[in-house]
Amino acid sequence: MKSKYAPDRRAFLRSSVAGSMLMPGIVHQLLADSNDPLAERQPHFQAKAKRVIFLFMTGGVSHVDTFDPKPELTRDHGKEINADHPEIKDRPGYERIYLKRPQWEFAPHGKCGTEVSTLFPHVAGCVDDIAMIRSMHTSHSNHYNATLGMHTGSFTFSRPSLGAWVSYGLGTMNRNLPGFVVIAPRQTYAGTQVYASDFLPGAHQGTLVVPGSTPVANVTPQISQDRQKLELAAIRAMNARHLESRNDDALLSARMQSFETAFGMQMAVPEAFDLGGESDQTLQNYGLQRGQTSGFGWQCLAARRLVERGVRFVELIDTGSSGNWDAHGDMMSHIGLAKNVDQPIAALLKDLKQSGMLEDTLVVWTTEFGRTPFNNTADAKGREHHPWAFTSWLAGAGVKPGIVHGATDEHGLRAVEKPVHVHDFHATILHLMGFDHEQLAYRHAGRDYRLTDVEGQVVSDILA
Repeated sequence: MKSKYAPDRRAFLRSSVAGSMLMPGIVHQLLADSNDPLAERQPHFQAKAKRVIFLFMTGGVSHVDTFDPKPELTRDHGKEINADHPEIKDRPGYERIYLKRPQWEFAPHGKCGTEVSTLFPHVAGCVDDIAMIRSMHTSHSNHYNATLGMHTGSFTFSRPSLGAWVSYGLGTMNRNLPGFVVIAPRQTYAGTQVYASDFLPGAHQGTLVVPGSTPVANVTPQISQDRQKLELAAIRAMNARHLESRNDDALLSARMQSFETAFGMQMAVPEAFDLGGESDQTLQNYGLQRGQTSGFGWQCLAARRLVERGVRFVELIDTGSSGNWDAHGDMMSHIGLAKNVDQPIAALLKDLKQSGMLEDTLVVWTTEFGRTPFNNTADAKGREHHPWAFTSWLAGAGVKPGIVHGATDEHGLRAVEKPVHVHDFHATILHLMGFDHEQLAYRHAGRDYRLTDVEGQVVSDILA
């Protein structure tokens, strides 16, 4: 009969080091194979970028009011245009459509002269470091599908996210932190699918961080470090004996490894998100008050600290404190939304540049689609979903700075010069990370899958 005081393996596994520390993206290591999915690996060729910060503006930012100046749209405001495109003709309420002028002024900035509207005065000051893509287009006009497509390359079915593919291809640079982190105050359209690993090993799933006083739950140890070390050693010994009788089971091995990772995360995670050591000037640059633990400025500064510590892919999702960029009712909502992100984004770019990290860090800014340059009345306050044209931009590692790529027509209706589809956008990001997007694949359900499906061309014109 076993004594009630005898060591119990299950009790140890429920201890703080084993139970409270296993976050998404780490606990799923038990689903990985025995080849150590988080081991650091080399890309297909020498990469320009070692890491990515992906800035996603949820809801559909209006390109004609932010980064794609259209003086002809102002000139022709109120003019009725022919709704001959099938996707316009088939949508209720668009039997007749009228052009709607931009609601903010544009001006050239920097040595390059790239035009930006007054909505983004701080980002405008960074255009000499930015490659602006004004000819983006996508394959769906619904938020869910377009958001899923921008993150996974699939507009209909769940697939591994861009961050998961990068983690799968390169592994991690810091065992004590997740390789893929998503910082968002709330979920966006398509929910957890935007950072899921799907059929890739679970270790590559994004770890969600919610801004606040405790951005990562259950990370504070409940017992002393010395006690934890003793528990971890005991768990290791019992697991090793358990493993011997199970022919080196890969799932159990991965589970054992996750305990070691979790122990390191107890120290690394709180330190990474503690902004107390940042200077007053740095906090001011990001628009933060000392002690503040929320807002897009906090997200941007936390992202900088994470990439400094070896996190491979950080996504910042702007879901807005009072809604998102989905301006059906009133374009004036763009004012507060832009003010919330403009200064922090510029601070992040300047911070990375000053430290030299922008040379091997790729910063991506995008949304899921644009907004219509028209509406069913010329005096409508809002704009509708617009998949045929929108603007995204890249900055940093391997990107040609201070350029504009592609163009829309005179009214911003369609991408007409050097169009860039979401698949091309993904192919280019992977290329900058050192991957041939056609070769970064995973065998699943009898076929090879990749982020760009069977499409995608690298946008070579924006490469330095």
